[in-house]
Amino acid sequence: MTELPRGASARDSLVRLRAEVGKAVVGQDAAVTGLLIGLLCRGHVLIEGVPGVAKTLLVRALAAALDLTTTRIQFTADLMPGDVTGSLIYDTGTSKFVFREGPVFTNLLLADEINRTPPKTQSALLEAMEERQVSDDGHPHLLPDPFCVIATQNPVEYEGTYPLPEAQLDRFMLKVTMPLPDRDTETRVLAAHAAGFDPRDLAAAGIAPVASADDLRAASRAVRQVRIDPAILSYIVELARATRQAPSAALGVSPRGATALLATSRAWAWLSGRDFVTPDDVQSLARPTFRHRIQLRPEAELEGVAVDGVLETVLASVPVPR
Repeated sequence: MTELPRGASARDSLVRLRAEVGKAVVGQDAAVTGLLIGLLCRGHVLIEGVPGVAKTLLVRALAAALDLTTTRIQFTADLMPGDVTGSLIYDTGTSKFVFREGPVFTNLLLADEINRTPPKTQSALLEAMEERQVSDDGHPHLLPDPFCVIATQNPVEYEGTYPLPEAQLDRFMLKVTMPLPDRDTETRVLAAHAAGFDPRDLAAAGIAPVASADDLRAASRAVRQVRIDPAILSYIVELARATRQAPSAALGVSPRGATALLATSRAWAWLSGRDFVTPDDVQSLARPTFRHRIQLRPEAELEGVAVDGVLETVLASVPVPR
């Protein structure tokens, strides 16, 4: 891979990354941007959509465009926690138990259909996501840097799914939804397949590494330098507090959610070429940053209330700083 310059040009390489992923995934620009923001903020991303909308292909294309190690875990009903994090095995040569690293020891972990496995196995990722380490018998094992979990899930009303625990949902920085494509986008997808596109052969599609771990580290440092006015900080706090007071919400956004919105707003401002955050940045990222942190009351769900609808009301009710 050609060495790319560091510093300010890290933005250029990551913009190229978005274009590179677009060679394989058509019409999902918001999802591509969400994954990129998650990487910039050193967070984790949950992708939700019905089967067949290219959730897994999106993550594989991102991995192909990054010079990082990647691992895919297919979550199933019989997957055990040790199958994810690793386990102690007996070494006959030394007559001792040694830790065998699991697939979580990678830079980019694709947790495919994470809500197809029971909560016990889902929770095995909690320490890895929050502390970036795995412990066995009290001994910590550090994960590689960078480390990002990109989990895909089917909508929770689908048969054979287990809702993720609230504690684990809160560890995801963003929840990105991938809707069914419109007519024109679907036609472009079929045209690409008719021309010979093979989703199992991304190299043939022309996807090549255009960014590296060093680019991500330089970009993350730049994002943390983006200025944010005290009025914008207050605006984020008021948005979070408004979700807790919403009549349809049984559980609102936690302080961790507010700090996540601060981070994602900074990343979006930086990607947009600015060194300061605007209220528009906050509003643009409020939905993907907050939607998975709000739990609706049962009666609201029966009435057909949607979380995004609650967020629309919150955004419309909280005064925007000048």
